[in-house]
Amino acid sequence: MDAARIGHCLAELGVGVRLYPGNSELPERLREHLPEVVLNLVDSVKGEESLASAIPGVLELLGLPYTGAGILGLSLDTNKFVIKKLLQEHGVPVPYFQLFTTPEDRLDPLLRFPLIWKLNAIHGSVEITDDAVSENVKHLRRRLRYLISTYRQPVLVEEFISGREITAIVLQDAKKRVFLAEKVFTKPKSRYTYLTFADQWLTHGEDVFHYKRISDPVLRKIVRKAFAIVKMADYGKFDIRVDHSGRYHIIDSNCNPSFGPPEQEVALSVILGMYGIPFHDILKRVLLNAVDGVPPSQG
Repeated sequence: MDAARIGHCLAELGVGVRLYPGNSELPERLREHLPEVVLNLVDSVKGEESLASAIPGVLELLGLPYTGAGILGLSLDTNKFVIKKLLQEHGVPVPYFQLFTTPEDRLDPLLRFPLIWKLNAIHGSVEITDDAVSENVKHLRRRLRYLISTYRQPVLVEEFISGREITAIVLQDAKKRVFLAEKVFTKPKSRYTYLTFADQWLTHGEDVFHYKRISDPVLRKIVRKAFAIVKMADYGKFDIRVDHSGRYHIIDSNCNPSFGPPEQEVALSVILGMYGIPFHDILKRVLLNAVDGVPPSQG
């Protein structure tokens, strides 16, 4: 269990730990024990990612300091279309995109094939398969019919950006530090290179790609701005594609991304480890943010 592993890491730092499931008993248990700070690791409630924002709501009502994003940040995180719109309206580069609520919605003529599609309210690369890129309208419509009927939610369709892929991790303190690493794919796919659900969850990470530390001051500035726009706090993760003309495109945004030690192949701790920041120091930073507060996010 991930929470138990992190609890063990906290115990090594001399921190007393209690584990609470994010269910209906949470308010009563928190009121009974009144912890000094809560490390929020909940990414879904009753199997619904959109309900995860209820957790900071409970913590706010009880007046308990907690790590990660607040109610608004977590609510935004489960609507990829809204995130893309917010970033676009603030001048942050994203691929051209369109939200489909039915399989027969009119295709925006500005969209150019190939197109990749994503479930609008679910993270974790669900349904991102080797067949996730459409080269024509017929294939796109077929996939939209399947996704919308199966998952009962809209689908975000966006232009597939060929080129380098970079992961950006933000660790918030007074400086809001950004750490960049390029994904170097070990076995590039024959036509389109991207991470599938199987690559991410069913395969050992190094069999698919490895990270290479990079430096890019311009991209760091873009990521800091995006972090503030989508109301992240303490830490966050962005995936960026760099096309063959050198233009940036933020393709994914993860508020409260997977959190854990590097042996769990968590991007946050693996990448920060490349910069000489061990997981124990990450823990200390986010807990101190929660207890002491950090300066408000600024673009």
